[in-house]
Amino acid sequence: MPPNRKVIIIVLDSAGIGELPDAHLYGDCGSNTLGNCSRAVGGLKLPHLEQMGLGRLTEIMGVTPVDNPNACFGKMAERSSGKDTTTGHWEIAGLVLDSPFPVFPEGFPTEIIEPFKQNIGRDILGNKVASGTAIIEELGVQHMQTGRPIVYTSADSVFQIAAHEEVVPLEELYRMCQVARELLTGEFAVGRVIARPFVGSPGSFKRTANRHDYSVPPFRPTILTVLRDNGFTVAAVGKINDIFAGQGISSSVHTNDNMDGVDNILALLREEFKGLIFANLVDFDQQYGHRNDPAGYAGALEDFDRRVPEIINALCPDDVLIITADHGCDPTTTSTDHSREYVPLLVTGQGIRRGVDLGTRAGFCDIAATVARFFGLSFNVGDEFAGTIII
Repeated sequence: MPPNRKVIIIVLDSAGIGELPDAHLYGDCGSNTLGNCSRAVGGLKLPHLEQMGLGRLTEIMGVTPVDNPNACFGKMAERSSGKDTTTGHWEIAGLVLDSPFPVFPEGFPTEIIEPFKQNIGRDILGNKVASGTAIIEELGVQHMQTGRPIVYTSADSVFQIAAHEEVVPLEELYRMCQVARELLTGEFAVGRVIARPFVGSPGSFKRTANRHDYSVPPFRPTILTVLRDNGFTVAAVGKINDIFAGQGISSSVHTNDNMDGVDNILALLREEFKGLIFANLVDFDQQYGHRNDPAGYAGALEDFDRRVPEIINALCPDDVLIITADHGCDPTTTSTDHSREYVPLLVTGQGIRRGVDLGTRAGFCDIAATVARFFGLSFNVGDEFAGTIII
């Protein structure tokens, strides 16, 4: 095996390409993040993703379904129940969930909130389903006056804590999240506890890049642990380390935005190691999908597309690049939550045959199975569906 062979997985967070057959069970009929976004802005300019075959996957205004793509192309259906970040990334890494993480549409029960308040030594605000930007506008002033953290959730399995950095220091906010993570077990084991720090003045609050996620640890080995246990490097970019609670991660770098993420991917490609670069570019979801901002979403897609040639040109002869997503978050619907959608699958590398139609894959875990094959490893996490080889 080549001494520095790398597989690079880039997750365009929330870049879904059309509703799954069971989308009606999640209230997501009609969702198509990239397709609807393109129509909302009068067309997308994504020439490099277009040449990779993106236009063959769904109707995207401005993106042509080219006849001879320069990459392999397909789409994947999520096999697990749910539509959250943790579920999507875990399945990419080979772990399929039989049942979704719990959600709390009525807020968190007293058996969680009361011990949480006792352990942090403060009362709280909120405890309801809300948009993150909306709730800090609603309760930010009261928070600054009282010092009470803002607790909220969404349609996803999350316990989120928002606090102004000048009112609650980051270290204290992170401690509160650790308290919540320890309390949220069993039937209350949400996928993620998320620190949501913000700054600014009333009327101009802004969330910062000091977000931190505290995920429930994977309950079985993933391809990440298999790789690391066999001497390969697993380099995490963005919130990947948080999503997997550090399990199977050799090194990790947090990022400020999508372009910082791309810069770190390029830096890792120049390093000499054999293994996996696993990156999440979160701005699509966090900055634009959840805020119902199709123009911002479109701009972020076009920004990434301009960097695609840099990434491909940085690949060594034996490297493999996989571009995909973890769920949808259609910015054109009335919902501000994730959407249950197919995700794109674009695969390229100098040793990869071009233009292969990969079809519709039965699970995101086909990626994990393929990564194992690339590195000559056996990946078997039990009797559950563990994926089939992509190429």
